[in-house]
Amino acid sequence: MTEGRPRVPPLVLVLTAIVSVQFGGALAATLVPHIGAGGSVLLRLAFATAILLVVARPRLRGRSRRAWLAVLAFGVALGLMNLAFYASLARLPIGVAVTIEFLGPLTLATALSRRLRDLAAVAAAAVGVVLISEALGTPVADLEWTGLGLAAVAGACWAAYILASRQVGREFASLDGLALAMVVALVLVLPFGLGSAPQWEAGDVAKGLGIAVLSSVLPYSLELAALRHLNPRVFGILLSLEPVAAALAGLLILGQRLHLTQLLGMGLVVLASALVMGAGQRRDPAESGG
Repeated sequence: MTEGRPRVPPLVLVLTAIVSVQFGGALAATLVPHIGAGGSVLLRLAFATAILLVVARPRLRGRSRRAWLAVLAFGVALGLMNLAFYASLARLPIGVAVTIEFLGPLTLATALSRRLRDLAAVAAAAVGVVLISEALGTPVADLEWTGLGLAAVAGACWAAYILASRQVGREFASLDGLALAMVVALVLVLPFGLGSAPQWEAGDVAKGLGIAVLSSVLPYSLELAALRHLNPRVFGILLSLEPVAAALAGLLILGQRLHLTQLLGMGLVVLASALVMGAGQRRDPAESGG
């Protein structure tokens, strides 16, 4: 059902998804060195797709051409986003990769903005993300340009994911569209990860299952539900909380600690998100596309 007031506020759905995906990302950081980016993405998507197909049991008949095109676009965006970002992590410091990737949704938020305060929030979020990632402290000579390109591709796919998932939410009830899009994404990444299968151990497969739930099934489902009632511009800026959640996950799982400049950046990100939440709560429901 896509109309009416949601039982859980869309902002709560998005925030829960952000925390989940970043804890899944921290878990993935321990898997990529073992089986590579392609294998890690393949395991993640294989488990996530199987779970969603069992839960959603999507109906195939009676779908319009527009609905299938939306699923195809959503699935391609999902697959390429994950492949490009995981591959960039093999060539870039994770903070730099996250910063470059975030330019995708940040650019989308800026392009869709119509209010001066929204532009100020985007600027604050951008500065905060840079400070949190410590990208300014990384010498240019140490950066790998192929990695930068891959992170940029991931960012563009992230922006496409925001728009495509909203369209899928309009065309399909429940999780049907998401489950079908995951099949598309799985087929897309299969050639890139299947070669690493002989290296998989039981622990790797178990991590893949955990990553699938934390980074795919739970966040994508929550975001898909939220985007039925939330303007994609607001959603794009709210994603500025991703580095904050990543910092928390890194501290608890990987033992990574924040410096003073990173804490300042986190404050800017939280401020930007608070501004957007306030604007979203006063927005005309018709404008939010619900």
